[in-house]
Amino acid sequence: MARRSIVKAAAATGAAGLLPGLQAAVHAAGSDKPEKEEVRIGFIPLTDCASVVMASVLGFDKKYGVKIIPTKEASWAGVRDKLVNGELDMAHVLYGLVYGVHLGVGGPKKDMAVLMTLNNNGQAISLSKKLADKGAVDGASLAKAMAAEKREYTFAQTFPTGTHAMWLYYWLASAGINPMKDAKVITVPPPQMVANMRVGNMDGFCVGEPWNHRAIIDGIGVTAVTTQDIWKDHPEKVLGTTGDFVKKYPNTARAVMMAVLEASKWIDAGLSNKNKMAETIADKSYVNTGVDAINQRILGRYQNGLGKTWDDPNYMKFFNDGAVNFPYLSDGMWFLTQHKRWGLLKDHPDYLGVAKQINQVALYKEAAGALKISVPKSEMRSSKLIDGVVWDGSNPAKYADSFKVKVGAAG
Repeated sequence: MARRSIVKAAAATGAAGLLPGLQAAVHAAGSDKPEKEEVRIGFIPLTDCASVVMASVLGFDKKYGVKIIPTKEASWAGVRDKLVNGELDMAHVLYGLVYGVHLGVGGPKKDMAVLMTLNNNGQAISLSKKLADKGAVDGASLAKAMAAEKREYTFAQTFPTGTHAMWLYYWLASAGINPMKDAKVITVPPPQMVANMRVGNMDGFCVGEPWNHRAIIDGIGVTAVTTQDIWKDHPEKVLGTTGDFVKKYPNTARAVMMAVLEASKWIDAGLSNKNKMAETIADKSYVNTGVDAINQRILGRYQNGLGKTWDDPNYMKFFNDGAVNFPYLSDGMWFLTQHKRWGLLKDHPDYLGVAKQINQVALYKEAAGALKISVPKSEMRSSKLIDGVVWDGSNPAKYADSFKVKVGAAG
């Protein structure tokens, strides 16, 4: 009991930013026993669902008194709807989707919560082999090809406010291509990307693995850029839920976070664990693809589909000594700046206020503290993106307005 009290007291300092009523619920006297023992967690067939799946498969959930039931979903819109209506308790979900729902952008408005970050890095932008054969293999050559051959160019992302839409837009804009004016952008669920490119429905797409590598294996696409080249160690999927769930079941939320943290640590612990993870999630009940589509890029072994190979130290990380999982406020705020940049938000929101509402920093500190996982001193971090611009969360409105290529801009 003494240790539990210390953990709770240590986290209490950060609890002021939590959703109303949560502080009292978390620090209520009594049992830490999960209030809800079966937890339905939605996931999309992607490599980065692995920590949720492995927490269940390896039994880390039982250790903390919960049973995780991984639930395979067909699209991010489906995940959103099931989270909002309570069919799912939590989800492996796009960071920007959680923020979009919280602000009522592109769907129902509901108070949402980010419990922890699930992974950094490991997504990519693919261009069709047809475009690559005409010389479009990166941002600069794509811009040149689009200027030389005028037609409608179609690019796909996975959800309008999600991470892949933002990586795609940011990359196109860094090459001088305005995604809102110079291209047609469509939404396609991740597992359907390769099939759609095969039949010529798109010139390029941004999606998580293994679908970029699958496009190379199938000979229909090339990797133009990885998302870690757009932003090294960028936030990607999160463990998301509703504000109501966290208020009602704080012990359950913390127990699931601890199980997923253990699974994240296990995945990143070595080669044999990564291979076992790849074999597990390749199964048809999870990602439903060949192990060969998963097991190279999770080790940083990349090829671009045009004969170039390289070892990338900034491959998909699930734990990285705990650095991955902390729900930095600045990470959430960045998505809001891009939502404003591209016209998804009409006005500047209260960037920091919204991030403090959504990102459950105090609860994360409790879970990490109980597992002796270190947490950063600051809830903000600084990063330089592909265009050389630094993001540190200090002046989000100025940052959002500073881009030359944005909604309403010429070009």
